[in-house]
Formats: sequence, C-alpha cells, structure tokens
Amino acid sequence: MRGADKLLEDVAGQPCLRVMAQRALVVTPVVIVTLPGPDHPRACALDGLAVTRVMVPDADLGMSRSLVAGAAAVPPDHALMVLPADMPGITAASMAAIRTEQDGKAVLRGATADGRPGHPILFPAHLLPRFARLNGDRGAAPILLQPDVTTRLIALPGDQATLDLDTPEDWAAFRART
Repeated sequence: MRGADKLLEDVAGQPCLRVMAQRALVVTPVVIVTLPGPDHPRACALDGLAVTRVMVPDADLGMSRSLVAGAAAVPPDHALMVLPADMPGITAASMAAIRTEQDGKAVLRGATADGRPGHPILFPAHLLPRFARLNGDRGAAPILLQPDVTTRLIALPGDQATLDLDTPEDWAAFRART
C-alpha cells in the first residue's frame, strides 16, 4: 500500500474497517476487532461502534497473532467468523447466509460460484482451541488443512469471497466498479 493503511481506505465515505464492522454488527451483536493498539488510527475508525476491541501488540509477527488473540476473546461455545477487513465486497447478507448454514461441525467458507474458496470463514466452537497454536503469516490454513476438519463451501455472489484489496491499484479498480 506504499505507506497507506488499507483498512482506513474510503468505502462509501467511511474507513473500510468501520464499514466491515458495521456489516458484521448487522449479523451478530458479538463483533471482535483486533487492533495494533488503543491509540492506533484503526481504533479511532471504530469510535461509537459496539465492538469488542482486542489489542495485538505483536501483530508485526504475522496475521496469526491477530487470529490467536481474536479467537481467545470469543465467548464460550460461540463460533468464530474470520472476516478480513480488506475485503469490502463481502456483504452483511453474505455473512448471514454463511451463519445460517452452521451446523457446529463443519467449517463454512465463502466461495465464488465456480468453487474458488475465500472468505469469510466460519469456524465452529470446537475448533477454536486450535487457534492458540497458530504462528506466522499463514492465517488459519494450518487448521483448515488438518485431516479431521471438514470444510463446506458456500457460494457467494460475484467475486466477493475472493476480492482482496492489497494495493492502491486494487483499491482504484474497486472504486471504479462500485
């Protein structure tokens, strides 16, 4: 992003992180947002929203640090939906569609109509203790690859499950089409 923070990029007049948190709040009253620190600009973008803020001071060690901290903050017996905030194509309706499919056994993963897996990913409560062992920058892939983990793909409209905006060019293209 050449120094810019992609989670603070403008989406419909608001920081992307705020928009994604608002969408999640439509689906569930329990929204956990991991942040580098309480005074970080990302934290300010959430002002006034009823989200649980979890500080991850070692976030520079990889995405796993945020996943470990976020999973540890999930209330007992709750599932965890991993929703990358740099994927503003994901709608509240798509999050709700995945949530309504939960059976407490399988991991539910957003996908494109042609079956390309993406996000969001809903992990049932029984898998959350496994998050404590994550490290590095591979996300939750080590959990998804375990032989006893069943994953079901849930087709979402368009490319929202895979549209990940990581560069200024990605953001410019997204804005041009929305």
